[in-house]
Amino acid sequence: MAVGPSEAPGALTVRGDVVTPSGVLPDGLVVARDGRVVWVGPADDAPLGDLPPAPPAGTRVLPGLVDLHCHGGGGASFPDATGPDDVRRVADEHLRHGTTTLVASLVTAPRAVLLARTALLAAAAREGVVAGIHLEGPFLSRARAGAQHPDDMVDGDADLVRELAVAAQGHLVSMTLAPEVPGVADGGDDVLAALVAAGALPSVGHTDASAERVDAAVARAFDLLATSARARGARPTATHLFNGMPPLHHRDPGPVAACLGAAARGELVVELVADGTHLAPATVRAVMELVGPDGAVLVTDAIAAAGMADGDYRLGPQGVRVEGGVARVLVDLPGGRPGTGAIAGGLAHLLDVVRATVAAGVPLLDAVRAASATPAQVLGRHDVGALVAGRRADLVVTTADLRPVRVARDGSWVA
Repeated sequence: MAVGPSEAPGALTVRGDVVTPSGVLPDGLVVARDGRVVWVGPADDAPLGDLPPAPPAGTRVLPGLVDLHCHGGGGASFPDATGPDDVRRVADEHLRHGTTTLVASLVTAPRAVLLARTALLAAAAREGVVAGIHLEGPFLSRARAGAQHPDDMVDGDADLVRELAVAAQGHLVSMTLAPEVPGVADGGDDVLAALVAAGALPSVGHTDASAERVDAAVARAFDLLATSARARGARPTATHLFNGMPPLHHRDPGPVAACLGAAARGELVVELVADGTHLAPATVRAVMELVGPDGAVLVTDAIAAAGMADGDYRLGPQGVRVEGGVARVLVDLPGGRPGTGAIAGGLAHLLDVVRATVAAGVPLLDAVRAASATPAQVLGRHDVGALVAGRRADLVVTTADLRPVRVARDGSWVA
C-alpha cells in the first residue's frame, strides 16, 4: 500500500487496484479530504503534484465493508454487553479487519434484557460506534431455534416492538421474525406493521413456515414499506438464508424457495453467512448467480469468539464451545441441561467472508458489492458502501488474496 508522503492534515491518498462500483481500476488512486472521498481514478490522471509510490503488486483498495448481522468479536458480544466498553470492543475488532459500518445484533432474551441491551446499543449508535441495532427475535419458531434459547421465544407482540423502538431511539434497523408465529403477520396491528411504523425492516428467519406463508408475509412487508414515510429501504430481508430454516425440498419448498423467489423479483434481500462453515461454496455461488449482488448481502453472524482462540464462550443465555474453527451450542450445559450442538454463529470477519465468497467462484466485484454497497442500501445509507466522490472515506487496503493490510474510516487510518 502506498500513501502520499507529504499529505496535508485531513488529506489521504491511497494507491492500488481500486474496487469501484463499476469495476476494478488497475493502479488507481483514492483521494480524500476532511473525511470524504473527493476523487477516484487512474493514478496517472490524479489531480496531484506528486503521486505516492506504486504499492506492492496485487495491492487492492476496497470500500469499507458493511456488516448487517454481527453479535460479537474480540471476546465480547452485544447480547452480553454490560457497558459501552464491551460494545466498543466488538466494533473495534471488526473495524481493524475492514468493517467500517457495523450493525449490532442481539438474540432472543426476556423483555427486560432486550430493552436494556437495546438502550445500551442506542447510545453506541448515537456515538457512531455501531450503525444500528438488529433484533434476532424474540418472535421466532421454537422448531428452528438454532443457537437461540427457545424458552425466551414468544408470540408476536406489537406493543413490545414499540417499546423496543422507543429504547432504540431511531436506531432499530431490523428484526428477525417467523411469519407463522401468532401475532407476527396476521394483519392489522401485527409485528410487521409495528416494525415498519418504527422505521425498521422485517427480516424472515428462524422459521418453519411454508413457502406460501412466507410469500404472503414478504408481500405484506414489501407493501407496508412502499407506503411508509419512515422506511429506510424498500425491501425486507431474510436472516442468514438456509440457516434456521427447513432445507429446500422439491415437494415442500418452504422459506428458502420463497425468499429466493422474492429476492430474484427485487422484493427481498437475502443474507448469506458465506464463511465456508454455514454454507457450502456451491450454495453461495448458486444464490449469487440467481439473485445477483443487489439481491444478497454477505454477513458474518459473528459471535464473541470471532478473532479469538478455541474455547468456551457465551451467546446470550447459551453456552458456546469453539473447536476446530466451528462454534456450537454446548452439548452439555451447566446445570445438566442438554445443549443442541447447533452451529452457534460465525467466527469470521466480513473480509474473511468476502475472501471465501471469491474462492467459491463469485466474481470479486460481486462479492465486494454484496458486502458494501448493497448492505449500505439496505440501511438506507448513501454516505458509505462505495469508493465514489462525496462518500465517507472508508476503505480497506488488502493483499492480492484479500488479507487486510490497513483500514481507514472517516479518512483516518485505524490504529
